[in-house]
Amino acid sequence: MRVSIDWLGDYVTAGLEAAELGEKMTRSGIAVENVLRREKGLNKVVVGKIVEMTKHPEADRLWICSVDTGEGSRTIVTGAQNVRVGQKVPVALPGALLPNGVKIEESVLRGIPSSGMLCSAEELGLEEKTIAPEDREGILILSDDAATGQPASAALGLDDPVLELELTPNRADCLAVINVAREVAAITGAGLRLPEVTVSEKAEGRAEERVKVTIEDGDLCGRYAARLFTNLRPGPSPAWMQRRLQAAGMRPINNIVDITNYVMLELGHPLHAFDYGTIKDGHIIVRRARAGEKLVTLDGQERELNLENLVIADPEKAVGLAGVMGGLNSEISAGTTTVLLEAAHFHPANIRRTARQLGLRSEASQRFEKGVNIDTVTLAMNRAAQLVADLNVADVVPGHVDNYLRKVAPLEIPFSVDRINALLGTTLTGDDMDAIFQRLQFPVKWIGDAGEGEKRSGILIAPTYRPDLQGEHDLAEEVARLYGYDRIPTTLPKGETTVGQRTWPQTVRERIADTLVGAGLREVVTFSFINPRHLDRLGLPAEDPMRQVVPLQNPLSEEQGVLRPTILPGLLEVAARNASRRIADLAIFEVGSTFLPRALPLKELPDEPWKVSALVMGEASIHWSGKPKALDFYYLKGIAEKLLATLKIDDVAWQREREVPYLHPGRSARLTVEREGVEIHLGVLGEVHPDVREAYDLAGRPVVMELDLSALILLARAKGDYTPLPRYPSTDRDMAMVLPLDVPAGQVEAVIAEKGGEILERWRLFDVYQGNQIAQGYRSLAYTLRYQAPDRTLTDDEVNSRHESIKAALAERLGARFR
Repeated sequence: MRVSIDWLGDYVTAGLEAAELGEKMTRSGIAVENVLRREKGLNKVVVGKIVEMTKHPEADRLWICSVDTGEGSRTIVTGAQNVRVGQKVPVALPGALLPNGVKIEESVLRGIPSSGMLCSAEELGLEEKTIAPEDREGILILSDDAATGQPASAALGLDDPVLELELTPNRADCLAVINVAREVAAITGAGLRLPEVTVSEKAEGRAEERVKVTIEDGDLCGRYAARLFTNLRPGPSPAWMQRRLQAAGMRPINNIVDITNYVMLELGHPLHAFDYGTIKDGHIIVRRARAGEKLVTLDGQERELNLENLVIADPEKAVGLAGVMGGLNSEISAGTTTVLLEAAHFHPANIRRTARQLGLRSEASQRFEKGVNIDTVTLAMNRAAQLVADLNVADVVPGHVDNYLRKVAPLEIPFSVDRINALLGTTLTGDDMDAIFQRLQFPVKWIGDAGEGEKRSGILIAPTYRPDLQGEHDLAEEVARLYGYDRIPTTLPKGETTVGQRTWPQTVRERIADTLVGAGLREVVTFSFINPRHLDRLGLPAEDPMRQVVPLQNPLSEEQGVLRPTILPGLLEVAARNASRRIADLAIFEVGSTFLPRALPLKELPDEPWKVSALVMGEASIHWSGKPKALDFYYLKGIAEKLLATLKIDDVAWQREREVPYLHPGRSARLTVEREGVEIHLGVLGEVHPDVREAYDLAGRPVVMELDLSALILLARAKGDYTPLPRYPSTDRDMAMVLPLDVPAGQVEAVIAEKGGEILERWRLFDVYQGNQIAQGYRSLAYTLRYQAPDRTLTDDEVNSRHESIKAALAERLGARFR
């Protein structure tokens, strides 16, 4: 928001320089980001009047101009083709250093001395967006009202400093010059002068007889008012109004449009003018757009609307996009004689969604998005009518239409002096706070008196132009910023302090990350938003629960349209990006959240289960001591086992997994743990399915893992079980057996554990063999078994007996043949 000091001076006389006022406003919570000095570089640029023009004898495109600059006539040579005798133009005198860095000096052009330069808008440093298209080319032609010899900065209003405000979202009220003036008055103690709004209604008839307003969707439009102007006399707006609009960063267009923009900036309430002749039967209907309905907006673009868009329509067609932009079919044109002026209040969220959906952001939508004051609807409309009459733009038809569905009462906020002091750490009295509230023009009803008439509590009536005031804490902020943040003493927080420490879930997450990094994996962070096409790439069937994703209403792009149900698409994309850059060896992991809706469409927040996901592919780095190691299934399985051991999670069962669509059906496993008869699913680990690998354009055989973090947190232990060093010797026995390929080692080890009993201390698989000496469809597994008792030395008979019972059980249950 940009506020002209000259415009602000109409309502409050602060008596301060712009920089000093900006500093005081910033200290009170209304941040002034910058004080714009637009006259910089124009100190030797004056208004000149062209008295005479002749063709240059040596150049067809040059003119020799005699220019009156108020201190005599100067000869200036120019190549501009838009200048004429009698025009007033900005003249840069010798010695001027223009905003674009050009220094003006006496010169000779084709034999003719030139003492200065006629300036264009660009050379004066004027913002292109605030200049009419016809003024952007050639020399800038000034108003006839400009005095010859006057500084050009004064003639253009550039000597008026402009405050550039950086407003926080809660202070949208300061998008109005009037409300900025209220702030200045409260900060400086100066008197506030609000404009008196009286309308001269000279046209015939009544507006109520010619205009009808119907609001079909009261949830999206709570109030709609309209006025009527006849005998429109289009033309440029006054120079003072144009200068103020330009200071605010807006381009003057014509008198009727400029008035609506002026009132919007002044009161913070957007208005819109329709050509009344294009509105069938003078009937305005505020309704939702129909499915597939189209509207050509004022920018000439055809917009396809949906049921969420609010439109202004007549009985036949839409004529405007509510709160965002008018329709081309109802635009004020050269043939317009009667104008219908709209002032309304629309639902902020709806306007924001519509503006984002259609890519239309404007000064009006910015204000409606943040919420305008419903009580200023008729005030803004009547202020515009006042200016229309005073500037002789049109004749105002008596009366107006105001469809106000539900009256909004000012909010009453109870507060206590002691509680506000406790929040701020101050010792202000009720009288001190009352003085601050009076400066802000907030009515207060004090409740009772304590002691000798001391004010202790009250009820503040929050004005409707301050919707940010919702509770006692907001009143405390108002007291603090007007009292002065720098006057509030610095105090240390009170209360018992505690030693900060991580929660158990945080501790587990840290151990997981440390373990995986220690195992050689790099941590990555990928987007929580993914493209729905990833679900197709993963080969998920239509009925898969992971197909039920949370869609985003306003995605940043199509590539980020839904919340991820799994982390794996992000890891696969990282792998694909690295592979495309000839990085074939990769070991990465991510610990993050996934999103699973309880039901669609969403009626409550989705579940957010955290996952530990990893991906490896290629080979480990070549080491001097040996050959490179393949980053395959067994490599990642080893890392998973190390992770589980670190978390003290034992008795993990590795089961063959054939049902996960994105994993190879013969090279994947499911991890489970049984606790108190309940099987807990930890996750899956396996080689990426060839179809998925092809979809991501990956070579080799990448392997992925995804574990449920909540299950790991549940099962993890801070400390392991203590086992004392053995006092008695152990005995080792080996066994090698031939088994069918479809018998997993896990089943073998389950039988060994069961039959080994309490004297079987541990076992280890040390060889797997398939070859010429083994029949097709079989493999050889070789184990070392260690027997040991904690209370005695085992005899050979005990060990042999137990060893043979294990072999017998393996032969009976699994069909093992021993070598």
